[in-house]
Amino acid sequence: MSIRLAGILFVLMLVNVNLLSDSSPPKSLGLIPENFLRENLVPWCIVPYDVKERSPAQRAAMLSSLGLKRCAYDWRPKHIPEFPDEIKAYKKHGIDFFVFWKGHPSIYPMFRQNGLKPQIWKTLPKPKAKLQGGKLAEATNAMLPLAQTCKREGLKLGLYNHGGWTGEPKNLIAVCKALRADGYKDVGIVYNFHHAHHDLEDFSSNFKLMLPYLLCLNLNGMTLPNAEDFKKIRLIGSGVLEQKMIAEVIESGYDGPIGILGHVEKQDVEVVLKNNIEGLENILKKICVNR
Repeated sequence: MSIRLAGILFVLMLVNVNLLSDSSPPKSLGLIPENFLRENLVPWCIVPYDVKERSPAQRAAMLSSLGLKRCAYDWRPKHIPEFPDEIKAYKKHGIDFFVFWKGHPSIYPMFRQNGLKPQIWKTLPKPKAKLQGGKLAEATNAMLPLAQTCKREGLKLGLYNHGGWTGEPKNLIAVCKALRADGYKDVGIVYNFHHAHHDLEDFSSNFKLMLPYLLCLNLNGMTLPNAEDFKKIRLIGSGVLEQKMIAEVIESGYDGPIGILGHVEKQDVEVVLKNNIEGLENILKKICVNR
């Protein structure tokens, strides 16, 4: 390799590192936006990852004790009998039933009876087609039944990124556009930091493209996939990239919902949420003026 080529590669490497680094002093972005305030955060992954296996009443009380006023409900089959109690418990504590995972035939009458309009989140199915056009058509058609249900019930449908082809921003956007063109105007994207490690180098450009479609943005501590201490799930504030990513989100003017995770195996979800809230608030103190 020539000295000149080696020099060019070194410069490119430095540029890439700079784009993904929080090492530069943060600049103030003004007041902390409303959607980043604790009472507006959306706790996610708090049901199946709860080692205490709280009841609906206990879960609602736990959220309320943390100052949280919204909930994204990620149920499993064993929780189906608890649906009515979950709704009652949230109502009692003044918690907004903000998200319901995947949808379920039994839940829609309950939503109507209680005047609830949660977002429905679901991952695109992995298409079997080989060509891109076929994959997009297959994924779009697979989401049609749920899109029809959400339209009938007046609910927003969020396409949830979960890695692989189905989680790539360009594919999520393409399916959103196709469904909206068919009359399903309330279809959007739910983007998760913890499922976006493979997209980190393109985060800035991808986020701008997704911005018109975003229904919720779920935060996570972030490091590069090849980092020695890489973890897919880590507390907000324990990574080296999320501060810059969050600053970019605020600078973009995004004012939609912000989610935090309780997604840590074998730990009390209350502690995980508390640590994520504190980690986020510490970052916001660095990049925003305190209210």
